[in-house]
Amino acid sequence: MILPKPLNKLRNKSNVRIIFTDIDDTITTDGKLPANSYQALWQLHNRGYIIIPITGRPAGWCEMIARFWPVHGVIGENGGFYFRLHKNKMQREFFYSEATRKKNQKKLEKVKKEILKKYPKAQIASDQFSRLLDLAVDICEDVKPHLKKKEVKDIVSIFEKHGAIAKVSSIHINGWFGKYDKLTMCKKYVKNELKLNFDKNLETFLFSGDSPNDEPMFQAFPNSVGVANIKEFIMDLKHPPKFITEKEGADGFVEITKVLLA
Repeated sequence: MILPKPLNKLRNKSNVRIIFTDIDDTITTDGKLPANSYQALWQLHNRGYIIIPITGRPAGWCEMIARFWPVHGVIGENGGFYFRLHKNKMQREFFYSEATRKKNQKKLEKVKKEILKKYPKAQIASDQFSRLLDLAVDICEDVKPHLKKKEVKDIVSIFEKHGAIAKVSSIHINGWFGKYDKLTMCKKYVKNELKLNFDKNLETFLFSGDSPNDEPMFQAFPNSVGVANIKEFIMDLKHPPKFITEKEGADGFVEITKVLLA
């Protein structure tokens, strides 16, 4: 494994025009979106950068983000869909049809029952009611005490036993049925909404993230940056980010912004 380089080693930063970024613990800190990172989003937007958050957060949150944040669009539930407000109309693109989504939700109900039976202290994420595609198990956002690493791995194995994909973020275990992740929907967004060839424009993209569910993005992007709290997971990653910030969370994202705008 090649460890990330310091952010000041980022090359050809002047080529970067399109920023994909995780949200939780990448542009937030301790569950809050502070003024400095929200201001950084606006600074990038006002300088002509295209910003597309890619998050495990639910459809209900993404509707608001696409409408109110200075973003081009948002990819949610780990790649299950994207929303884009364009010409005062909300565009919604899903990986699967509504009929398939409903079938998958029924299968996730069985998974949920098994998880809660084996781990009664586990909690389903408080934002689950806003989700359309996945099941989110809280590992440290609201649940106390936080789930241990062994418990997290075991819950992941329960998802996988049922044929689901499970990814660990900094706050949740997200599980879903379907062959998609953050990267597959990112490529679809680039093709459909930016009208670009993904592979031929890699030098214009930058991705920032903080946890294992960002690994497909870290692998694909030459300009992939982990905020400093990625160190907690770095030894669990086959494909870590290429670069790393000095600071954690929102302060790390501000650090990225300063480097780009310098």
